[in-house]
Amino acid sequence: MDKVVATAAEAVADVPDGASIAVGGFGVSGVPTVLIRALLDHGATGLAVVSNNCGALGTGLAVLLSAGRISRVTGSYIGSNAEFARQYLAGELELELIPQGTLAERLRAGGSGIPAFYTPAGVGTQVADGGLPWRYDGAGGVAVASPPKEVRGFDGVPHVLEHAITTDFALVRAARGDRHGNLVFRRAARNFNPLAAMAGRVTVAEVEELVEPGAIDPDHVHLPGVFVQRVVELTPEQAAEKYIEKRTVTEGTTR
Repeated sequence: MDKVVATAAEAVADVPDGASIAVGGFGVSGVPTVLIRALLDHGATGLAVVSNNCGALGTGLAVLLSAGRISRVTGSYIGSNAEFARQYLAGELELELIPQGTLAERLRAGGSGIPAFYTPAGVGTQVADGGLPWRYDGAGGVAVASPPKEVRGFDGVPHVLEHAITTDFALVRAARGDRHGNLVFRRAARNFNPLAAMAGRVTVAEVEELVEPGAIDPDHVHLPGVFVQRVVELTPEQAAEKYIEKRTVTEGTTR
């Protein structure tokens, strides 16, 4: 039952080339940066990543992207990641963009054993009708486009069929975790982490604080240990490393 692995390097050592990996995080919040850097050092390439976005501020998945280790991304947001946009438009990267809520539910469904589901999100758009550019040819043309999806009516409302997502591995970050893999996330860092963890066949969690079994109130567990196969305890320095994507300053005060 003790799922603790000594190092991040050991935890990702068996990730092969071409593996599919679900990665938690949203922007720079709750991103498993230590595991991602270990995966970079490991050298696996041709990775198919499922994540809301592909890193920001040169951190997280951006380090794998810049090193040319990612071949496909399933996500919801390119954002201000200029290298992500460049690789996509140059035909170096395949990208399946889907609505954010649909991405979340596809991961949850995969972890729950639900093969597919219907949703109204995307009906009447290229999400359902097909034709979204998955890969460009580098000269402005579309090399691979998304296929049309089944649409079916429920109570007079059209819904599109979306398939669940499961991956070979999942990388997540939690605020607390015990040796059995039970995890607790802190506020916004909860985001896609539980869903990514559920979708992975082998899920690796980096935890800022490792505690003994029983130290976490069962009612406070956000993700049960059944979904986690490996736990890596971060050093205090690694746990303290946090990023702020956009700083805003308010001048003056009002009463």
